[in-house]
Amino acid sequence: MPLAQIFGNLSLWASLPAFLVYYLFYSSFEYDDPEGRVSDTKTFLNEYDFIVIGAGSAGAVVANRLTEVSSWKVLLLEAGGDETLVSDVPGTVQYLQRTNIDWQYRTVAQTGSCLAFNDNKCNWPRGKVLGGSSVLNYMLYVRGNKRDYDSWAVDNPGWSYDDVLPYFIKSEDNRNPYIAANTKYHGTGGYLTVQEPAYTTPLATTFVEAGVELGYENNDGNAAQQTGFMLVQATNRRGHRCSTAKAFLRPIRHRPNLFVSMHSRVLKIVIDSTTKQATAVRFEKNGKVYEVKATKEIILSAGSVNSPQILMLSGVGRADHLNSLGIPVLSDLKVGDNLQDHIALGGMVFTVNKPFGSLEGRYITLATFLNYTINSAGPMASLGGCEGLAWVKTKYADQTIDFPDIEFHFVSGTPASDSGYNIYKNQGVTDAIWESYYKPVVNTDMWQVIPMLLRPKSTGTIRLASTDPYTAPLIDPQYFTDTNGEDLKVLIEGTKIGLALSKTEAFQKLGSKFYDKVFPGCEGYTPWTDAYWGCFIRHYSSTIYHPAGTCKMGKATDTSAVVDARLRVYGIKGLRVIDCSIMPNVVSGNTNAPTIMIGERGSDLIKEDWPHNKEDVIIKPLTPKKNSSKKKMKVKNI
Repeated sequence: MPLAQIFGNLSLWASLPAFLVYYLFYSSFEYDDPEGRVSDTKTFLNEYDFIVIGAGSAGAVVANRLTEVSSWKVLLLEAGGDETLVSDVPGTVQYLQRTNIDWQYRTVAQTGSCLAFNDNKCNWPRGKVLGGSSVLNYMLYVRGNKRDYDSWAVDNPGWSYDDVLPYFIKSEDNRNPYIAANTKYHGTGGYLTVQEPAYTTPLATTFVEAGVELGYENNDGNAAQQTGFMLVQATNRRGHRCSTAKAFLRPIRHRPNLFVSMHSRVLKIVIDSTTKQATAVRFEKNGKVYEVKATKEIILSAGSVNSPQILMLSGVGRADHLNSLGIPVLSDLKVGDNLQDHIALGGMVFTVNKPFGSLEGRYITLATFLNYTINSAGPMASLGGCEGLAWVKTKYADQTIDFPDIEFHFVSGTPASDSGYNIYKNQGVTDAIWESYYKPVVNTDMWQVIPMLLRPKSTGTIRLASTDPYTAPLIDPQYFTDTNGEDLKVLIEGTKIGLALSKTEAFQKLGSKFYDKVFPGCEGYTPWTDAYWGCFIRHYSSTIYHPAGTCKMGKATDTSAVVDARLRVYGIKGLRVIDCSIMPNVVSGNTNAPTIMIGERGSDLIKEDWPHNKEDVIIKPLTPKKNSSKKKMKVKNI
């Protein structure tokens, strides 16, 4: 049975064996199980102390930390529903996009990128679910580079690496002994479980060995030095996804001061036009519109696409843009500017002559389902084939410091690994390119390295398409539009280093070869030249799902800043933004862990600004049992 027929929608379980249906559908969590599901609020108070908009990678953290103060009532609003049984399985990650837990955004048409995709538009998946994009992502736990945060702190006191490291450690429950032992950089006992995936192919260690051959160290990129090669660290727990909903919300779901409302679409933040005080949130749930007051603050944690959208709908944004739509301007700020994303070259194909690739036929078998159901192990416990990470320096990087300019994602498969049912459609690759380039290598053992540009100079925008809050915003990343073309030059050099990996002895032992068919659309270029690789990159311009910067943090004299160093929106009282949109510059790595850190730090800033009695603090959430191979479950009689 094709994988997409099983996982292409969230009703897959009818296709599975009866025992699996029984196991998943007729089991329930005990009341005190820390992984029990969150209840949906059906009725609302007239007012809360805090309202948090968005229950994603930052919002779930904020709701957790604010409800530690027992006298504070917190309403958490989420546009989507709860996580699904499918999303809990790491190996299904490719099959979550373009479903009802994804906002299913697309960029506007691009002229110098995304050329291999339908309508020259890139798909931009974003989590519309409790846990946000931590439910859709590939679970990679990456913090970025020390210099990222030190550069933030130049204009934003309190955000240096030394300032933020304790917040990374605070959240973390690292279960890899050889990593957790480094207590200067890692933590144990936090809410967020971090460990290596329960399954990888032999290609993972080959990737690291190849990096060592090229002169790089095998090291922990989240510790003292980033440059080097490593096996992935991931937000997974005993073979299951550990989203921020599972990590930060489920263990505290019984707190009487926490109110979680799902399927709650925020329409606008109500701001008094005279006092410029944010007073309430207007949202729609199940066809009914509510307006609920916040007596202390409203926290916007809807992400780099939805946070600027909600601000603009509420009258906070560029005056020229809001005026063009007839929205009264309450604070003229450059909301939606400074959009940054990690762009990468996807779609390269390397073949091997060993049965090591992540192929559909190896995933969808009765044995793999049994193994995962009983042991939480096997291919379904993999991170969708993402097995290794590396940070390397091109010739454009400063060779004297630890500040690489390219990150590699190593994947034990390619867009052709699932027989064309889903992966290439997630990217939006045209059928013509699929047929001519990828279909000939279906059912072949393959791998790919995805070189990702760490510090793009090109910036884009988020704009409103209309005043209708149900209309998707206009996303224009403007990839490769920097004045000197540096982004493309760096990515071309990163691609060459990726090609060099395949020529190492480590990969040659597996008979590795680069699939040298000329990429469609690049026939006019001499193969393997810089111009050819530039063409390939402009065609298969792959987002790595890291939009940031659209509500930029900066000092008051910075005309591009939207929030100050305490994450308060300029010109509006009682309103903060706490998510990855506040990044002045996107970090040099994947953004989920930094976003969680921002949630942790932002929560402390709020606590500092709103004094409370120490005896109010709740200190004992439910905690998962580390030694249990499976979460404790109580089976209903049927």
